[in-house]
Amino acid sequence: MSNLSLPTYSLNRARSRFIRERPLQILVLLTFTLTAITAGCARVDSHLKIEVSEQANPWTHLNFCNNPDDFQFAIVGDRTGEHKPGAFENAVEKLNLLGPEFVISVGDFIEGYNDDEIKLNRQWDEFDSVVGKLKMPFFYVPGNHDIGNELTVGKWQQHLGRTYYHFVYHNVLFLCLNTAGASEGWIDNKQIESIQNVLVRYWQVRWTCVFMHHPIWRSQSSESWRKIQALLADRHYTVFSGHQHAYSKSIRDDALYYVLSTTGGQGSNHIVWVTMTDEGPVITNLLLEGILDDNFYP
Repeated sequence: MSNLSLPTYSLNRARSRFIRERPLQILVLLTFTLTAITAGCARVDSHLKIEVSEQANPWTHLNFCNNPDDFQFAIVGDRTGEHKPGAFENAVEKLNLLGPEFVISVGDFIEGYNDDEIKLNRQWDEFDSVVGKLKMPFFYVPGNHDIGNELTVGKWQQHLGRTYYHFVYHNVLFLCLNTAGASEGWIDNKQIESIQNVLVRYWQVRWTCVFMHHPIWRSQSSESWRKIQALLADRHYTVFSGHQHAYSKSIRDDALYYVLSTTGGQGSNHIVWVTMTDEGPVITNLLLEGILDDNFYP
């Protein structure tokens, strides 16, 4: 029996003739459509035009992973702390190759830790010149190198405004926190109150992703994180941090907590690639040296 050819013309007469002459093939097409909708990781792609046979086809299935609610973003780790020259620049080039919908950080962009305004301006100008080459949005989260003293806090506020904020994308809440204030690894009551208000406002999101510089849950004295964790308890959430320049993964109250290695600093330089699904974020770690463009010659 010949393959079923999906009609590529739209005239009503031609469509009616196709249905009259090939009722069995139409049944095969409908069966394929229903199967693709109810099985696999996604749904039928309305853009797909392909010949389907009821006997055999040279593919496994046609359940394309194209759920419009799924999306990809990337996370970068610490750039500083004896940063490796050219490493973050390399990451920006690789991110443009990968093409995530946006990039988000866990802090430490400049070396900071000084009271020389000219030097700080130069460091921020340098970073801006690099991150400005990204083709997609970049979301900042402050680290201790970025706002380590009163002058650097002022520079941040002048340059970037708020030190903590949130946004919602595809019904996923992104909480970007500041753990690098006057007392490192501590979130003050004003910020906790803001977090609580945001969580009340967006109580129906499908997932919540939390970003901060310090993995403050590792500190037994971190009362502030225990308060935030209690606020997050009734929702699906995942936590990302940096600071320690070493990758790790842990589970607390059924939620995944990640500490990233570096993206430019001293450590295993990587990019975290995240595919956001209804079941939560799917995490892939990509080492920079393993991301190659089409000029690769082994």
